[in-house]
Amino acid sequence: MNKEALFADETEDYRIPSEPDEGQEVCLRFRTLKGEADHVFFVWINKGTEAPMSVQSSDSMFDYYEYRITVSQEPEYYCFRVEGSGEQYFYNRLGVVENVEPQYAFRITPGFHTPEWAKGAVMYQIFVDRFCRGEQFNDVESGEYIYIGRPISKVGDWKKYPELMDVGCFYGGDLQGVWDKLDYLQYLGVEVIYFNPLFVSPSNHKYDCQDYDHIDPHYGVIVKDGGKRAVESGMDNSQATRYVLRSTDKVNLEASDAFFARMVQEIHKRGMRVIIDGVFNHCGSFNKWLDRERIYEKSGQYPPGAYVSKDSPYRNFFKFKEDQWPYNGTYDGWWGHDTLPKLNYEESPELYQYILNVARKWVSPPYCVDGWRLDVAADLGRTSEFNHQFWRDFRKAVKSANPEALILAEHYGDPSDWLEGDQWDTVMNYDAFMEPVSWFFTGMEKHSDWYSEEWYGNGARFFEAMARNMARMQTPSLFTAMNELSNHDHSRFLTRTNHVVGRLANKGSRVAEEGVDHAVFREAVLVQMTWPGAPTIYYGDEAGVCGWTDPDNRRTYPWGDEDVELVDYHSYLTMYHKKLVSLKKGSLKPLLWGEHYLAYGRMHGQERCIIVVNNDRDDKDLQVPVWQLGIPDGTVLKRLILTNGYGHNVGRVDYVCKDGRISLDMEAVSGVLLACRIKKEGEPDEAAEIYV
Repeated sequence: MNKEALFADETEDYRIPSEPDEGQEVCLRFRTLKGEADHVFFVWINKGTEAPMSVQSSDSMFDYYEYRITVSQEPEYYCFRVEGSGEQYFYNRLGVVENVEPQYAFRITPGFHTPEWAKGAVMYQIFVDRFCRGEQFNDVESGEYIYIGRPISKVGDWKKYPELMDVGCFYGGDLQGVWDKLDYLQYLGVEVIYFNPLFVSPSNHKYDCQDYDHIDPHYGVIVKDGGKRAVESGMDNSQATRYVLRSTDKVNLEASDAFFARMVQEIHKRGMRVIIDGVFNHCGSFNKWLDRERIYEKSGQYPPGAYVSKDSPYRNFFKFKEDQWPYNGTYDGWWGHDTLPKLNYEESPELYQYILNVARKWVSPPYCVDGWRLDVAADLGRTSEFNHQFWRDFRKAVKSANPEALILAEHYGDPSDWLEGDQWDTVMNYDAFMEPVSWFFTGMEKHSDWYSEEWYGNGARFFEAMARNMARMQTPSLFTAMNELSNHDHSRFLTRTNHVVGRLANKGSRVAEEGVDHAVFREAVLVQMTWPGAPTIYYGDEAGVCGWTDPDNRRTYPWGDEDVELVDYHSYLTMYHKKLVSLKKGSLKPLLWGEHYLAYGRMHGQERCIIVVNNDRDDKDLQVPVWQLGIPDGTVLKRLILTNGYGHNVGRVDYVCKDGRISLDMEAVSGVLLACRIKKEGEPDEAAEIYV
């Protein structure tokens, strides 16, 4: 039996409808080589039964078997069994296997829908302080306040590399700067902007929230100003009256919120969406509920914080180890950090409800953001049971306010317990994208902390790792997963191409950009833009920004010094990604792999895309078996883009399928994207042309 002909998945070509509700009838399809299978069975794992499937349609190459079920209230688990030529195989999310393997079964979760707009959406992550400086009046001033024992500093040179102790260094990027660059983001093909945290916070990364209710005026609008800086007041934040006024006065907070609402409205007018960062596991020591810095105590406009007073209305928001008021510093910190107080949900129904209200507020008018990215989401709470219950309630709160909002979590490891349809929609896709791509193309771990010769260029391991990790996610989660090459927590992918193990502390800034390979980076971007999921560009990656892991990965965007060729390359790929439905919602089919090369296809309806990369230092003549995508002999495939050691080329080149294959002479360190349309019987030859 030809195992490569066997195929099924959870896309809308093979499960109709692909995301059914309870009580709906679902048509399940399975593909075999035409006339080859003796029997195909639907295996209903829940019930321990199986039923014969029947051929309902055929083309020149394949038979398509179908079976219909009515979805019950509970999840449905299934696979397929095929008999032919004296052989028997099962087929699940890993493909052809010898046994049922329930952990890799196809799954239907009734009523689990992820937003259509997010499926395959091109996302762009912005670390606001380093993207673009739009205004000057809202800049953080040097010495304005004290952060982790040091006066914060304003960096005057936009091109200066981050320091090792960078969290208190501000370059002046703000929301006006983002607004000013919306034309650029549209040119780049961005469909969704993901912002690192925007709420009031003393750090440049803002993962230590000071006030969940308001946008930071240093990013937004400072209407009311004055007072003294901490360095003028004895290095005491309680006397840093300028920061107190800027960050706590309602006039500034409300003006910044209103500015953000207007900006989101403008982004929506341009057809783009907005995701914001929610850091709900912990807050910051500056937070108004704790007020360790006594900022709110001095403002006269807020109730006392739990650090300040035993009678604070927020006392149970935190877990204190001792009774030492006033100014009780014995609260529980996340991983022991007293600058990151862990929020005490289990003992505070008031906190629980407060955060659910925050979740609703920002996805509702007048802000209408389109989703949440959840920081260290698996850490929230003190037990697994509580964590899951919180995210169930969080989902209900968000979806009741905005049913089309996306809930996307940061998570390392198996996310399946949270992706059952009642908690998160999806995740930042480390295991089923960033790591396998990094290992294959660079041999480097995502922090640049070690190098693996064993994983480098191993095509078989790449597809195996991808398949097993993708199988942990249902397809609605997979298509909305954030596929990044770099982000604010890991080294820049371009830096990883130099194969140097290191960090800022032991290598210095310059080494991160020495010996990098733009051709390898372009290959990885080609895979990013053609793999299932939401390709997410970390600001500046498209312009050639390098950097070790945090804080060096937070270099400024090099306005005026961009790598124009790289930006242009990204814009072409995002265009193809958006126009070719197969790249957004199509099936994935591995076709060919070996030492330093990969080929795979995407299928949707009559549309086919083929992606081939050769990461070897030598040229390769590859025979790609496109018959596995149902492409008949004589079909003309158009090359849409080529990347090689010299750059990229968008000139159209024809390749003709012969004997089920296309022959590609792949240059060293190169990649191609090809596309075609399968002609239906009776259609004219020109119907097979692909127009992009």
